[in-house]
Amino acid sequence: MLDTPQRTTLRRGEGAQFDHGLRAFFAYRDLGIQEATAGRFGAHVIRAVPGEGAKPHWHNHELDFQMVFILKGWVRFEYEDIGEVELRPGDCIYQPPQVRHREIAHSEDLELIEITSPAEFKTNEVDAP
Repeated sequence: MLDTPQRTTLRRGEGAQFDHGLRAFFAYRDLGIQEATAGRFGAHVIRAVPGEGAKPHWHNHELDFQMVFILKGWVRFEYEDIGEVELRPGDCIYQPPQVRHREIAHSEDLELIEITSPAEFKTNEVDAP
């Protein structure tokens, strides 16, 4: 159990706002989990920005947990340990801490949920495996 104060937090879909975030080709909708867990976890709905394609570069993240669940569209990633994968609606992928990866391409209608721990983390550009 978490030792930080938590509270029940509700975010409604109606009127939801998407903002700029880590990548310029994505828009991010904060689901309130960072606030509710004092930063221990984060959750976002991420949408592709139409007309903005992926800009593939190898990187990793300094975090304890990261998973992605595809809601709509498709995305193609490449991982140092399993190679290239294409994810479609209903697909879920866990990315281990520090795994080198890159996004190769995505559909213009891509929507996904990303859950991380902690909510804020460092991203490092790295050499290709």
